[in-house]
Amino acid sequence: MSVRLDDVNQRIIHALMDDARNISAPMIAEDVGVSPATIRNRITQLEEAGVISGYHANVDFDVADDMLTTLYVATAPIEDRARLAQQTRTITGVVNVREFMAGQENLHILAVGEDVDAINDVARELTALGLEIDDEKVVRTEQFQPYHPFGPDETHQQFSNYISLAGGNEVVELTVDDDAPIAGLTLAEAGREGLLADGVLVVSIERDDDVLTPSGESEIRPGDILTVLSRGGFSEETFTVFESESQ
Repeated sequence: MSVRLDDVNQRIIHALMDDARNISAPMIAEDVGVSPATIRNRITQLEEAGVISGYHANVDFDVADDMLTTLYVATAPIEDRARLAQQTRTITGVVNVREFMAGQENLHILAVGEDVDAINDVARELTALGLEIDDEKVVRTEQFQPYHPFGPDETHQQFSNYISLAGGNEVVELTVDDDAPIAGLTLAEAGREGLLADGVLVVSIERDDDVLTPSGESEIRPGDILTVLSRGGFSEETFTVFESESQ
Protein backbone atom coordinates (compact mmCIF):
# COMPACT_ATOMS: atom_id res chain seq x y z
CA MET A 1 0.00 0.00 0.00
CA SER A 2 1.41 3.39 -0.99
CA VAL A 3 0.32 6.79 0.29
CA ARG A 4 0.91 10.09 -1.48
CA LEU A 5 2.28 12.72 0.88
CA ASP A 6 -0.07 15.56 0.01
CA ASP A 7 -0.32 18.71 2.12
CA VAL A 8 -2.68 17.14 4.69
CA ASN A 9 -0.47 14.10 5.22
CA GLN A 10 2.63 16.28 5.45
CA ARG A 11 1.03 18.48 8.10
CA ILE A 12 -0.04 15.37 10.06
CA ILE A 13 3.51 13.99 10.00
CA HIS A 14 4.92 17.38 11.05
CA ALA A 15 2.52 17.57 14.01
CA LEU A 16 3.25 14.01 15.16
CA MET A 17 7.01 14.52 14.86
CA ASP A 18 6.70 17.70 16.91
CA ASP A 19 4.76 16.18 19.83
CA ALA A 20 2.90 12.90 19.21
CA ARG A 21 2.11 12.47 22.90
CA ASN A 22 0.19 15.71 23.40
CA ILE A 23 -1.35 16.23 19.96
CA SER A 24 -4.83 14.98 19.06
CA ALA A 25 -6.78 14.54 15.84
CA PRO A 26 -9.08 17.52 16.62
CA MET A 27 -6.04 19.74 17.30
CA ILE A 28 -4.41 18.76 13.99
CA ALA A 29 -7.75 19.13 12.20
CA GLU A 30 -8.20 22.68 13.45
CA ASP A 31 -4.72 23.63 12.31
CA VAL A 32 -5.00 21.96 8.88
CA GLY A 33 -8.62 22.91 8.19
CA VAL A 34 -10.21 19.46 7.79
CA SER A 35 -12.38 17.30 10.06
CA PRO A 36 -10.98 15.17 12.93
CA ALA A 37 -12.37 12.07 11.21
CA THR A 38 -10.28 12.86 8.13
CA ILE A 39 -7.16 13.23 10.29
CA ARG A 40 -7.81 9.90 12.05
CA ASN A 41 -8.41 8.20 8.71
CA ARG A 42 -5.21 9.66 7.24
CA ILE A 43 -3.13 8.59 10.29
CA THR A 44 -4.43 5.03 9.92
CA GLN A 45 -3.49 5.04 6.22
CA LEU A 46 0.02 6.33 7.02
CA GLU A 47 0.48 3.64 9.67
CA GLU A 48 -0.80 0.84 7.43
CA ALA A 49 1.51 1.98 4.62
CA GLY A 50 4.50 1.96 6.96
CA VAL A 51 5.13 5.69 6.54
CA ILE A 52 4.62 6.04 10.30
CA SER A 53 6.29 3.04 11.90
CA GLY A 54 5.85 3.89 15.56
CA TYR A 55 5.83 6.48 18.33
CA HIS A 56 8.83 6.65 20.61
CA ALA A 57 9.85 8.51 23.76
CA ASN A 58 13.07 10.50 23.52
CA VAL A 59 14.87 9.65 26.76
CA ASP A 60 17.86 11.50 28.21
CA PHE A 61 19.49 8.65 30.14
CA ASP A 62 22.09 10.97 31.68
CA VAL A 63 19.34 13.03 33.30
CA ALA A 64 17.33 9.93 34.22
CA ASP A 65 20.02 8.01 36.09
CA ASP A 66 23.49 9.38 35.29
CA MET A 67 23.86 6.71 32.60
CA LEU A 68 26.35 6.87 29.75
CA THR A 69 25.16 7.03 26.15
CA THR A 70 27.77 6.05 23.58
CA LEU A 71 27.78 6.11 19.79
CA TYR A 72 29.80 3.39 18.09
CA VAL A 73 30.73 3.87 14.44
CA ALA A 74 31.44 0.46 12.96
CA THR A 75 32.08 -1.21 9.63
CA ALA A 76 30.35 -4.38 8.51
CA PRO A 77 31.03 -6.32 5.29
CA ILE A 78 28.44 -5.15 2.76
CA GLU A 79 27.08 -8.65 2.21
CA ASP A 80 26.58 -9.09 5.98
CA ARG A 81 25.51 -5.56 6.86
CA ALA A 82 21.74 -6.17 7.17
CA ARG A 83 22.22 -9.36 9.18
CA LEU A 84 24.72 -7.77 11.55
CA ALA A 85 22.45 -4.74 12.02
CA GLN A 86 19.68 -7.06 13.19
CA GLN A 87 21.99 -9.02 15.48
CA THR A 88 23.36 -5.82 16.97
CA ARG A 89 19.87 -4.87 18.16
CA THR A 90 19.83 -7.94 20.44
CA ILE A 91 22.83 -6.74 22.49
CA THR A 92 21.85 -5.53 25.96
CA GLY A 93 22.16 -1.74 26.11
CA VAL A 94 21.78 -1.07 22.38
CA VAL A 95 18.87 1.32 21.77
CA ASN A 96 19.34 2.39 18.14
CA VAL A 97 21.05 1.02 15.03
CA ARG A 98 21.42 2.96 11.78
CA GLU A 99 22.51 1.22 8.60
CA PHE A 100 24.26 3.28 5.90
CA MET A 101 24.72 2.60 2.21
CA ALA A 102 28.51 2.74 2.38
CA GLY A 103 31.48 0.41 2.38
CA GLN A 104 33.07 1.91 5.50
CA GLU A 105 31.54 3.14 8.77
CA ASN A 106 28.20 1.76 7.59
CA LEU A 107 26.68 1.00 11.01
CA HIS A 108 26.06 3.56 13.77
CA ILE A 109 25.09 1.93 17.07
CA LEU A 110 23.75 3.90 20.03
CA ALA A 111 24.18 2.15 23.36
CA VAL A 112 23.37 3.01 26.97
CA GLY A 113 25.11 1.68 30.08
CA GLU A 114 25.16 2.44 33.77
CA ASP A 115 28.95 2.71 33.83
CA VAL A 116 32.10 2.36 31.73
CA ASP A 117 32.19 -1.42 32.25
CA ALA A 118 28.70 -1.80 30.78
CA ILE A 119 29.67 0.27 27.74
CA ASN A 120 32.84 -1.80 27.28
CA ASP A 121 30.71 -4.96 27.38
CA VAL A 122 28.73 -3.61 24.42
CA ALA A 123 31.96 -2.95 22.51
CA ARG A 124 33.19 -6.49 23.16
CA GLU A 125 29.94 -8.00 21.91
CA LEU A 126 30.02 -5.85 18.78
CA THR A 127 33.53 -7.05 18.06
CA ALA A 128 32.51 -10.66 18.72
CA LEU A 129 29.83 -10.34 16.04
CA GLY A 130 32.55 -9.50 13.51
CA LEU A 131 32.16 -5.74 13.43
CA GLU A 132 35.16 -3.45 13.18
CA ILE A 133 34.69 -0.47 15.53
CA ASP A 134 36.08 2.63 13.80
CA ASP A 135 35.13 5.24 16.37
CA GLU A 136 33.48 5.60 19.77
CA LYS A 137 31.99 8.79 21.19
CA VAL A 138 30.14 9.61 24.41
CA VAL A 139 26.93 11.43 23.47
CA ARG A 140 26.46 14.68 25.37
CA THR A 141 23.01 15.62 24.10
CA GLU A 142 20.61 14.82 21.30
CA GLN A 143 17.87 17.07 19.93
CA PHE A 144 14.91 16.30 17.70
CA GLN A 145 12.61 18.46 15.65
CA PRO A 146 9.94 17.91 12.97
CA TYR A 147 10.73 18.11 9.27
CA HIS A 148 10.13 21.81 8.54
CA PRO A 149 9.09 21.50 4.86
CA PHE A 150 6.06 19.48 6.04
CA GLY A 151 4.97 22.25 8.41
CA PRO A 152 2.69 25.24 7.82
CA ASP A 153 3.98 27.94 5.51
CA GLU A 154 4.06 31.55 6.60
CA THR A 155 1.60 32.23 3.79
CA HIS A 156 -1.68 30.48 3.14
CA GLN A 157 -1.00 27.03 1.73
CA GLN A 158 -4.25 25.88 0.27
CA PHE A 159 -3.31 23.41 -2.41
CA SER A 160 -1.58 20.15 -1.67
CA ASN A 161 -0.28 18.82 -4.91
CA TYR A 162 -0.18 19.53 -8.62
CA ILE A 163 -0.25 16.91 -11.34
CA SER A 164 0.37 18.06 -14.90
CA LEU A 165 -1.33 16.07 -17.64
CA ALA A 166 -1.00 15.98 -21.40
CA GLY A 167 -2.45 18.89 -23.33
CA GLY A 168 -1.75 21.43 -20.60
CA ASN A 169 -4.37 19.99 -18.26
CA GLU A 170 -3.69 20.05 -14.53
CA VAL A 171 -5.08 18.34 -11.44
CA VAL A 172 -4.79 19.87 -7.98
CA GLU A 173 -5.94 18.76 -4.53
CA LEU A 174 -7.07 21.58 -2.24
CA THR A 175 -9.00 22.26 0.94
CA VAL A 176 -12.12 24.46 1.09
CA ASP A 177 -11.78 27.34 3.57
CA ASP A 178 -14.56 28.13 6.07
CA ASP A 179 -15.81 31.27 4.33
CA ALA A 180 -14.79 30.46 0.77
CA PRO A 181 -17.24 31.73 -1.90
CA ILE A 182 -18.08 28.16 -2.92
CA ALA A 183 -18.69 26.86 0.62
CA GLY A 184 -22.32 25.93 1.18
CA LEU A 185 -23.18 25.84 -2.52
CA THR A 186 -23.88 22.84 -4.71
CA LEU A 187 -21.72 22.42 -7.79
CA ALA A 188 -24.71 23.31 -9.94
CA GLU A 189 -25.25 26.54 -7.97
CA ALA A 190 -21.54 27.37 -8.19
CA GLY A 191 -21.71 26.89 -11.95
CA ARG A 192 -24.77 29.12 -12.33
CA GLU A 193 -23.09 31.87 -10.27
CA GLY A 194 -20.00 31.67 -12.46
CA LEU A 195 -17.71 30.57 -9.63
CA LEU A 196 -16.32 27.64 -11.57
CA ALA A 197 -14.57 28.66 -14.76
CA ASP A 198 -15.15 26.79 -17.99
CA GLY A 199 -13.12 23.61 -18.06
CA VAL A 200 -12.84 23.37 -14.26
CA LEU A 201 -14.25 20.09 -12.94
CA VAL A 202 -14.45 18.79 -9.36
CA VAL A 203 -13.41 15.14 -9.69
CA SER A 204 -13.78 13.95 -6.09
CA ILE A 205 -14.69 15.17 -2.62
CA GLU A 206 -12.95 13.77 0.48
CA ARG A 207 -15.08 14.34 3.56
CA ASP A 208 -14.43 12.70 6.92
CA ASP A 209 -13.86 9.00 6.18
CA ASP A 210 -15.50 9.05 2.75
CA VAL A 211 -14.43 9.87 -0.79
CA LEU A 212 -17.49 11.07 -2.70
CA THR A 213 -18.11 11.11 -6.44
CA PRO A 214 -19.57 14.58 -7.07
CA SER A 215 -22.69 15.44 -9.04
CA GLY A 216 -24.42 18.73 -9.72
CA GLU A 217 -26.33 18.41 -6.45
CA SER A 218 -23.21 17.79 -4.34
CA GLU A 219 -22.82 20.50 -1.72
CA ILE A 220 -19.31 21.81 -1.11
CA ARG A 221 -18.62 22.19 2.60
CA PRO A 222 -15.82 23.88 4.56
CA GLY A 223 -13.02 21.42 5.21
CA ASP A 224 -13.76 19.31 2.14
CA ILE A 225 -10.67 18.15 0.29
CA LEU A 226 -11.38 18.48 -3.42
CA THR A 227 -9.57 16.99 -6.37
CA VAL A 228 -10.04 19.50 -9.17
CA LEU A 229 -9.22 19.13 -12.87
CA SER A 230 -8.68 22.16 -15.07
CA ARG A 231 -8.47 21.82 -18.83
CA GLY A 232 -5.70 24.15 -19.89
CA GLY A 233 -4.31 24.83 -16.42
CA PHE A 234 -5.17 26.94 -13.39
CA SER A 235 -5.16 30.68 -12.90
CA GLU A 236 -4.95 32.57 -9.61
CA GLU A 237 -8.63 33.51 -9.99
CA THR A 238 -9.57 29.83 -10.01
CA PHE A 239 -8.19 29.29 -6.52
CA THR A 240 -9.92 32.29 -4.92
CA VAL A 241 -13.23 30.40 -5.18
CA PHE A 242 -11.97 27.89 -2.61
CA GLU A 243 -10.10 30.31 -0.35
CA SER A 244 -11.21 32.48 2.52
CA GLU A 245 -12.31 35.87 1.28
CA SER A 246 -10.09 37.45 3.93
CA GLN A 247 -6.94 35.96 2.39
